[in-house]
Amino acid sequence: MADLTVIGIDPGSRFTGWGIVREASGVLSLVDCGLVHSEGQKNKCFSARLARIYSGLNAVLGSHNPDEAAMEQVFTAKNAASALKLGQARGVAVAACAAHGLDVSDYEPRLVKNSLTGVGSADKEQVAFMVRRMLNLGQQRLALDTTDALAVAICHLGRRRLARLAAKVS
Repeated sequence: MADLTVIGIDPGSRFTGWGIVREASGVLSLVDCGLVHSEGQKNKCFSARLARIYSGLNAVLGSHNPDEAAMEQVFTAKNAASALKLGQARGVAVAACAAHGLDVSDYEPRLVKNSLTGVGSADKEQVAFMVRRMLNLGQQRLALDTTDALAVAICHLGRRRLARLAAKVS
């Protein structure tokens, strides 16, 4: 089994979390992670915030060159305007991945939470705890948007592993 590097993305109009995880011989390891801050662009037009998300992810993708991309799906928002902004931020993140030749696998938040914690309604702190355990990060604290992105990458790798095993059985 070849090494595989995946970027997980948790899109947001203020903070977009990203995390890169490598799987080698079934062992997961953290490559890098962080946030694209577009909140500082608050007084600028929304398109400037979207441009910041695109350029930030573009830089990450260019420097790490992951093999695959996984992203959390937009699921709810407080109102229609918030949902629209979140969808636009997600679209910009997808475009950044596409510009680097990466297809994006989408995952519902409940599936991501369930795959890491066993509970689809787990809170962000529970997900962060499992991310730290699975990546052997000890007590290292990361932004919750970052741990959500890492969780998406871990979920993607786990789903790929299960698909490979299922293919061998059939």
